[in-house]
Amino acid sequence: MSNKKYKGRFFDNFMIIFDPREYGKVRHKLIDVLFIAVAASLCGCNDWIGMEIWTLERENWLRKYLELPNGVPSWYTIEIVLDVIDPKQFEKCFTAWMKEIANVQEGTVVAIDGKTMCGAKEKGNAKSNIHIVSAWCSSDKLVLGQVKTDEKSNEITAIPELLDMLFIKGCIVTTDAMGCQKDIAKKIVDDKKADYVLALKGNHPLLYQEVEEYFADAEAENFKNKKIDEYRTIEKGHGCIEERIYYFSRDINWMDAKDDWRKLKGKGMVIRRCERDGVKTEERAYHIASVKTAADYARGVRLHWGVESMHWSLDVTFREDENRTRKGCAPQNLALLKRLALNMVKRDHDKYPKRSLRGKRFTCSLNTDYLDYILSINLK
Repeated sequence: MSNKKYKGRFFDNFMIIFDPREYGKVRHKLIDVLFIAVAASLCGCNDWIGMEIWTLERENWLRKYLELPNGVPSWYTIEIVLDVIDPKQFEKCFTAWMKEIANVQEGTVVAIDGKTMCGAKEKGNAKSNIHIVSAWCSSDKLVLGQVKTDEKSNEITAIPELLDMLFIKGCIVTTDAMGCQKDIAKKIVDDKKADYVLALKGNHPLLYQEVEEYFADAEAENFKNKKIDEYRTIEKGHGCIEERIYYFSRDINWMDAKDDWRKLKGKGMVIRRCERDGVKTEERAYHIASVKTAADYARGVRLHWGVESMHWSLDVTFREDENRTRKGCAPQNLALLKRLALNMVKRDHDKYPKRSLRGKRFTCSLNTDYLDYILSINLK
């Protein structure tokens, strides 16, 4: 390979992916196709045909980074490559790359949640939806890793697999109620040396009832007779005034859960009050946690919503739910490709920090200097 090409973190991390294609029939290098798919995704291409059209128009520019001994690949070749590479290896390479560029420090909230790819459902098979479980870093607002499951209920087995891939020592891991499992809490604490804030709902009915009744009694007494810390936030935006009151108690010695849940330190309740157009709403949510303070509990709960914001961006900006790729490994690899591109445009904090993700992708498609800049801050 040319000494002037294939340089940088992207190539270092992704060039090791095994190419299962039949050797004598391969005309395009696997790393070339992967790089093209990433660059095309940065430029707003959300499907195979769009990638081919973009590649034909940008062949001269691509040769700055790639050798392209047989020209540029067709859309079919791009699809085939994304279908045959091992998703597990692709995900591990992605996670290794994120370890190098993400600022995951002690205390960082890492939110884990799943998203169903609605467009990847086989016709007539209601259970064929592909479900992607992602880990989202609150400090950089980047995706740290992903794993695939066939159904949302399988998040219970997918989350430990995802945790095994992450480097999150000292972080606070948050999950929704599906991830509130004793084995997951143990893995977070023992294997990853991190803390947790886990949403509590009806899947643990006795524990949920204990926590709910504890805070109901405390609230009836205006929180005067129990050892409960309080933390409040008020935010205004999008036509809504939202107040959140977080209550956190380390009074757990009387609870059987203290012996069942690894490093359990407390239980929490958040009251969310919202006023929009004169209409007021109020809701409550409950959690268990290994953190020690109300401030850390509040931060974990508040920042968990960021993973939902990431899911929204994938749907609105990357049109993930509209994609109809259904079979083989392509849906899973394409999902990771979109998260890779999402991370790359999000890391522009200097050139156009106020532009939307869609605006940055559009700028990449128009201006190769800006595309070079995005690649430089991510690949070198």
